[in-house]
Amino acid sequence: MDTETNPKFKLVLLLCLFLKSHISYGADSICMDDVISGDSTIVSAGRIFEMGFFRPDSAPNYCIGIWYLKDPTRRAVWVANREKPVKLASQLRMSDGNLVLFDESKLPIWSTNVSSSSATTTTRSVQAVLLDTGNLFLNDESSPSEPLWQSFDYPSHTWLPGAKMGYSKINKTRQILTSWKNSEDPDPGIFSLQLDQSDNSFVIQWNRSKNSWRSGPWDGHIFSGIPQMRVDYVYFFSFVSNKNETYITYSMKNTSTLTCHFEMDVSGQINQVNWLPTNGWNLFWSLPAQQCEVYAVCGAYGSCKSNENSLLFCHCLTGFEPNSPIDWKLKDYSGGCFRKTKLQCETNGSSVELKSIKQLTIIHLSLKYRKWTLPLCSELSC
Repeated sequence: MDTETNPKFKLVLLLCLFLKSHISYGADSICMDDVISGDSTIVSAGRIFEMGFFRPDSAPNYCIGIWYLKDPTRRAVWVANREKPVKLASQLRMSDGNLVLFDESKLPIWSTNVSSSSATTTTRSVQAVLLDTGNLFLNDESSPSEPLWQSFDYPSHTWLPGAKMGYSKINKTRQILTSWKNSEDPDPGIFSLQLDQSDNSFVIQWNRSKNSWRSGPWDGHIFSGIPQMRVDYVYFFSFVSNKNETYITYSMKNTSTLTCHFEMDVSGQINQVNWLPTNGWNLFWSLPAQQCEVYAVCGAYGSCKSNENSLLFCHCLTGFEPNSPIDWKLKDYSGGCFRKTKLQCETNGSSVELKSIKQLTIIHLSLKYRKWTLPLCSELSC
């Protein structure tokens, strides 16, 4: 048989080359000659987590993410290229000792960014392994337990069991959870959660500048401002502080029946979510407990009203409308509102009566008065 001209032989050869360069189903690692693209994924050894390309809801582009294998919606718990989504024709593969995402034009978009000095042997022996904890672990095959890089050090918006939340006293780095921009965009939003170095309490920050909520200090068992952390809680929490680092981590008391974790939500609240086989992800509790307790949640000239019969908490003041109705539909109210009509100036100013409003945010100032007097037109900067 003339193998050089036989079309069946050529087809088999091309198929073999394709399979060699792409991840086989069930693999838990990415080695030097492996590629993740399209629908190909890797799955942790215990078949708990999966990693690959996913598209957030109706977004046009894709991100590399990690999600629970049992979750058909692929709700990501970690996102690599959250600031630079790519087309599905992109590839994730090893390159020069790093895990690198290349776009459809073969340009590097995201990388683990390990310096060459960190790799103790040849770059061909470096691999990325997805662990059953949800941690993406870059190591050298000669020292598999020593991480060159790990995703747990660079969380996105989710705090998984076994991961640390704290700060290093050596290199001054810290773990920070950052909300998505909106419900369909994993780009970093304006709310973040971190462990405050001054008193070792958790703090939610608005725009990385304004502290909007605190957990209270660690008392040896729980954070004083989180009553949900009772004695019979579903987690074991551990607080560690030494000369190198300070952090808190947690584990599940019963991993066989419970799947839970914490998320920094686009709402500005830290949520505990639980997986129910019949319903998927369910909200267990949120802090701050009320949406309207979140700092500047509705943006400039927006008001927050708690209404059990409505999912819409934010409303514009009379005479104003949302700056971006699309963002509001995606639960991002931070853009606030703008004035629909020009001011009708009066010599002595005018008053707006605000009824049944617990908290009003105007240019990031929380007012608790029922009546606000508008200044003269010459004094207005809006």
